[in-house]
Amino acid sequence: MQVRVGCEFNYVSAGPAPTVWQVRPRPDDPHRVVSESWETTPLLVISEYLDGFGNLCDRMTLPEGRARIRYDALVEVPSTYDEGDKGAVRVPVEALPPEALVYLLPSRFCLSDVLRDRAWDLFGGTEPGWPRVVAVCDWVHENVRFQVGASNQLTSALDVWENRTGVCRDFAHLGLTLCRSLNIPARYVFGYLPDVGIPPPYEPMDFCAWFEAYLEDRWWTFDARINVPRIGRVVIGHGRDAVDVAMVTAYGPVEFKGLTVWADEVVPSGV
Repeated sequence: MQVRVGCEFNYVSAGPAPTVWQVRPRPDDPHRVVSESWETTPLLVISEYLDGFGNLCDRMTLPEGRARIRYDALVEVPSTYDEGDKGAVRVPVEALPPEALVYLLPSRFCLSDVLRDRAWDLFGGTEPGWPRVVAVCDWVHENVRFQVGASNQLTSALDVWENRTGVCRDFAHLGLTLCRSLNIPARYVFGYLPDVGIPPPYEPMDFCAWFEAYLEDRWWTFDARINVPRIGRVVIGHGRDAVDVAMVTAYGPVEFKGLTVWADEVVPSGV
């Protein structure tokens, strides 16, 4: 199955501003980029690199005045729902691979040490492994209300725990924080999610966030906000929390003016 994904940003800058972008699909996930293109006004020099988490990043310096940045890609994705295994077991901490250990630690937005006692009170009686992560997702889904504008760039999982409102980023942060509190490695994931296999009406398209938990020697997708398997996820990046996968990081006096995101199934002609 093919999906078209992309975004367009508009900025105004008081002076030249270096920026780092994460809007392109990761190079090592099940999806495959068929074609992609950048369009910038004015014309900007773009250079790419891989960060410490293996995410594909792009650098460009926004000029003084207005700038429009547009990224568009055609991506081939599996036409199946998110994988699952109800029998996947928790890996003991002493048996975890070294690269998974960082995803047990507290991070800026995910204060797993602060929520540890509350997590064990809620979920300590569940079966370790897949059922425990599902119980976390069910609880977050049922107890946190989705509300646009309920949080900002400084909102942590602890804030979401206390206020019980947020957007997809906040659902992901709280879900993965509770998993880390239960000694299950969990990482924040950010990407495109088309409306494939779900009935209308559809919400306006935006970037999406979910999390992955490490069980039985691999990472599994969990989405506490939607809380049902979906088709067509295109991962842009993952890290400890949203700090590691910011869409745009600007080092200068820039003013955000607007954003459009698209993620749509491409139906072959004649079908």
